[in-house]
Amino acid sequence: MAYETILYDVQDAAAHITLNRPKKLNAMNALCIAEMRSALAEARGDDAVRVVVIKGAGERAFTAGADIGELAEKSSQDMLGYNRQWLALFADIESLPNPVIASVHGYATGGGTEMSLACDFVLCAENSRFGLSEINIGVIPGAGAAVRLTRWMGRLKAKEILMLGEFVSGAEAVQCGLANRCVPDADLAQVTAEWAAKLAKKAPLALAAVKSCVNVGAEAAMPEALEYELREFLLLLESEDQKEGMTAFLEKREAKFTGR
Repeated sequence: MAYETILYDVQDAAAHITLNRPKKLNAMNALCIAEMRSALAEARGDDAVRVVVIKGAGERAFTAGADIGELAEKSSQDMLGYNRQWLALFADIESLPNPVIASVHGYATGGGTEMSLACDFVLCAENSRFGLSEINIGVIPGAGAAVRLTRWMGRLKAKEILMLGEFVSGAEAVQCGLANRCVPDADLAQVTAEWAAKLAKKAPLALAAVKSCVNVGAEAAMPEALEYELREFLLLLESEDQKEGMTAFLEKREAKFTGR
């Protein structure tokens, strides 16, 4: 499928979705959000895809978030439908069975930070700049950042990031739980490829189960979350991958998982 605002390709079992508006710091307009959702659906429907990588084109930004030029004259009613599309995009990322890696360089502000919070892994370059600076233009994030930040890292840090509206460096992002790893700028693509390759070798059904268990466990009451995890475990015992994994372990060889 041809896209206008993103690039999509599959390499070595990893679907790469590249935000492709570098002259605008990869800011996302309504079309870009829609195309991102289409690309995620394309990855979901492709058995060859084991991992999804989201990144930005050019040297300056992952994405600076929403395209403010498109929003300045919108009313609150206009914004309702627009922000629901952002919410739906992040729900698509979180519900995708495949692990999703945000490969972040440069600016990842506003919606860029919000999108990284919906991903399963965040790898960033030393030149990365996260931040939720909406407070500086008189609004707040409207697609879940206040909720996700609070649940991911607690009230104090969430309020600091949201109320001060200052940049968070790549190194600081790792310290406060916004990112998994911060690497030299020149190493980001290689490190991302290495993480994608490791994940691509794991059992797809088990990866999906881990993802859903962690997401449910982060929000549900403990008894409900424990029952959910038990059900996912028992379902995996009926899979071909489980049999292959245990057989490979006993035969002292690398397992070849098929996602069945």
